[in-house]
Amino acid sequence: MTIRQADLKDLNACVLMDTSYSTRRVWQIRTDGRPYEEIAITFQTIKLPRSVRASSPRDSDHLIEDWQRGECFLVAEEDEEIQGYLNMVVQPRDASGWIRDVTVARRYRRHGVGSELLRAAFRWARDLGLRAILLETQTKNYPAICFCRKHGFVFCGFNDHYYPNQDIAIFFSRSV
Repeated sequence: MTIRQADLKDLNACVLMDTSYSTRRVWQIRTDGRPYEEIAITFQTIKLPRSVRASSPRDSDHLIEDWQRGECFLVAEEDEEIQGYLNMVVQPRDASGWIRDVTVARRYRRHGVGSELLRAAFRWARDLGLRAILLETQTKNYPAICFCRKHGFVFCGFNDHYYPNQDIAIFFSRSV
C-alpha cells in the first residue's frame, strides 16, 4: 500500500467512497447539575437493541474545497485502487491540524488502512511544525470513537449544534 498526496483524478474515487458505517454502540450524553451553578456532563457507552447504519453528516462538496486548499489530502492506494483517504486542514492560529475526514472503503476496513493514513498525517504535521491534531466525529460513530482512542486521541469537547442534521459532535485531540 502506498500513502501519497491525492491528485485530481483521485478526488472522484474519494467523493464516491461509501462513508456509511454500522454500530451497536453509541456515546450517550447526560447532563446533571443546577442551572447557573454547576453542570456535569457525562458520556456513556450504551449498547443499542439492534445495529444501526449511519453516514457522515457532511456532503462530499467539502472534499473538493479542501483538496483545492492543497494541504494534507492523503490517499491509500494499492494496485491503482484507492482504498481510503484522510483530509486534514491546517489551523495556523493554533498550530494544529484538523482532520475533517478519514474514510476507508468498506472492503478494506479493519485492515490497517486508516492507521497508515493517520501515521502519514502525523508525519506531515511534524514536518510542518504543528503541535496537535484534532478530529471530530458523531456520538453515534462508535467505530470512529474506538479508532481515535486506539491511536491515543483524548476527548476534548463536544458541540450539540455542530452538524446540520443535529447529531452531536465530539472532539478528540493528540499532540504531534
